[in-house]
Amino acid sequence: MDIKAIRSEFPILDQQVNGKPLVYLDSSATSQKPTPVIEAVNSYYRLNNSNVHRGVHTLGTRATDQYEGAREKVRAFVHAQSTEEIIFTRGTTTAINTIAYSYGNANLSDGDEIVLTPMEHHSNIIPWQQVAKTTGATLKYIPLQSDGTITMEDVQATITSNTKIVAMTHVSNVLGTINPIKEVAKIAHDHGAIMVVDGAQAVPHMKVDVQALDCDFYAFSGHKMCAPTGIGVLYGKKALLEEMEPVEFGGEMIDFVDLYDSTWKELPWKFEGGTPIIAGAIGLGAAIDFLNTIGMDNITEHESKLVTYAMQQLATIDGIDIYGPEKRAGLITFNLVDVHPHDTATVLDAEGVAVRAGHHCAQPLMKWLQVTATARASFYLYNTTDDVDRLISALQRAKEFFGDVF
Repeated sequence: MDIKAIRSEFPILDQQVNGKPLVYLDSSATSQKPTPVIEAVNSYYRLNNSNVHRGVHTLGTRATDQYEGAREKVRAFVHAQSTEEIIFTRGTTTAINTIAYSYGNANLSDGDEIVLTPMEHHSNIIPWQQVAKTTGATLKYIPLQSDGTITMEDVQATITSNTKIVAMTHVSNVLGTINPIKEVAKIAHDHGAIMVVDGAQAVPHMKVDVQALDCDFYAFSGHKMCAPTGIGVLYGKKALLEEMEPVEFGGEMIDFVDLYDSTWKELPWKFEGGTPIIAGAIGLGAAIDFLNTIGMDNITEHESKLVTYAMQQLATIDGIDIYGPEKRAGLITFNLVDVHPHDTATVLDAEGVAVRAGHHCAQPLMKWLQVTATARASFYLYNTTDDVDRLISALQRAKEFFGDVF
């Protein structure tokens, strides 16, 4: 990978923050956008702005071709069998809510089980809590090992014949844990349950093949993979999606409307009510083109080297707690002992280094870690070892600022 050439595609990185060159280490929250994506969105609005699927005029045809072309790019990127299985949403949250309220409410009843892990993002906990309250289903959690991983023995022990849904993150946004989705999906299916995967932290960073994983649903967001905000994807197996009812009703998703009843369009459009996120989808398609040019294996390898280097450098700092397993995705969550992570992040920002601080929408996991919040440095294809060195230097500055209490 030519990192210098890649970085040149991200104009936002060429700036100073608080008088220092920007080091952006918050890609798990949202990635930066390369010039080809910015230009694709700009070009749509300048040249092709029109609604899709409705008009027969030239602009409408162009917009529809770009929108549906993006759907095909997504299908190929995650290796879905058909574009009918690719639903555009506002993001991972909307996608999981769609599964919960459409599939969950229709298929769960009193005594059924929904199996989760304590490492889930709130977006993969709260919808299931709400569905459980409505249907009488119960929530169960696969226990975590001390390093924040799960064992297949615990998976086997937690999933039972009463389990109807297993919902799990592919990659933890706090611990960096990479979960064995394919193996868990097999156990779920052996017990007659479906497998729902939150892929928000996986799809931007590694190859994902939904057919090889044999998951039933897979959700992810565009803004974490160089695409605009407000666009996401719900993949679902066609047979399941065909059985499900829409959760949003109105224009675009209908086949025929009478005064007292209506029928729905075929997949995927029955789940895309109203004017869709056209520019966002086009931007997502451009982001996929950009990532494919670089190569997902190259991105994974680059991030692995960065996180290994960062772990080695962090180990030289006394008085720092690091959370998560040794083998992890490209993020590191940590705390300086006796320093609140918000204070740590504030000092780092003064040095031009952007990290995330807070509970990362994972309060149950914070409770498990026995902390109220953490700081997180997350890496992506545009980061370098120089960025890591700047992080280490800024953390040393933070220690000095807070009186070197270690």
